[in-house]
Amino acid sequence: MNPIDPSIAVDLPVRAVPSKFRQFYSLTKPRVVQLIVFCALIGMVLAVPGVPGWPEVQRALVACAGIWLVAGAAAAFNCLVEQGIDSRMKRTSWRATAQGQISNPLTLTFSAALCAVGSAILYWWVNPLTMWLTFATFVGYAVIYTVILKPMTPQNIVIGGASGAMPPVLGWAAMTGSVGPEALILFLIIFLWTPPHFWALALYRVEDYRKAGLPMLPVTHGNEFTRLQVFLYTLVLFPACLMPFAFHMSGWLYLVAAVGLSMGFSWYGWRLWRNYSDALARKTFRFSLIHLSVLFAALLLDHYFVQAF
Repeated sequence: MNPIDPSIAVDLPVRAVPSKFRQFYSLTKPRVVQLIVFCALIGMVLAVPGVPGWPEVQRALVACAGIWLVAGAAAAFNCLVEQGIDSRMKRTSWRATAQGQISNPLTLTFSAALCAVGSAILYWWVNPLTMWLTFATFVGYAVIYTVILKPMTPQNIVIGGASGAMPPVLGWAAMTGSVGPEALILFLIIFLWTPPHFWALALYRVEDYRKAGLPMLPVTHGNEFTRLQVFLYTLVLFPACLMPFAFHMSGWLYLVAAVGLSMGFSWYGWRLWRNYSDALARKTFRFSLIHLSVLFAALLLDHYFVQAF
């Protein structure tokens, strides 16, 4: 939210100021966390042959809760560290920390509490490996990416993307107590998907990043170079998306979806490179979200389709 002009404040509804609950909830970046938990759930499902029984369902639900809490803690810590940057960027200036609606000590306490409760759930009711991997992901995102990499290098998204690619590995570890090659394939897909996803956003938000002083690729290397990188990454991502089929993790249903989605993402990348517009960059960013969500949903459907037939 932007500061309210006192002259018009009387005409605004009371609900214009979010409740404390909504302010704290927004710190967890719920949309991002929902995608994280969804990707973790895919790892859980694929780790269990056939239809899971009630014990597996219970474990998956508990693991999702623990991962949600730790991921929300990392998001809140990110808001705390970047409150100055957020206040200078149009798309993030509404955040409670950027507006000063929630104090720094309270935000830090909130983040620590979520992390502690989530970690305890994972350690005692799932397994220690999942807890440690999830905590390492918290440190990777909240500290290594947010504090060190993001303000230092235009490759922040590439290197820091390792943390964002961890959810399927967490899900796999939750159900098996180990990290198999299948989980690493899912990790690779998200790892390669992350740069074109975020750089498409950075292209049409470049002035925000420039004002914030962040060395995002369009700021340091220019629009044309970034567009080329987006396109090249979609090409590299294409064969990675076919690996679940090649390694017999999935069947033809997934393959058809993976080919179609990857062709679509590469087509957007090509168009963005050859004929840029902010509108096209927005469409590319939105399609990247569709790409990953539908790709993993197809993997989930294929898993049960193959078992049923």
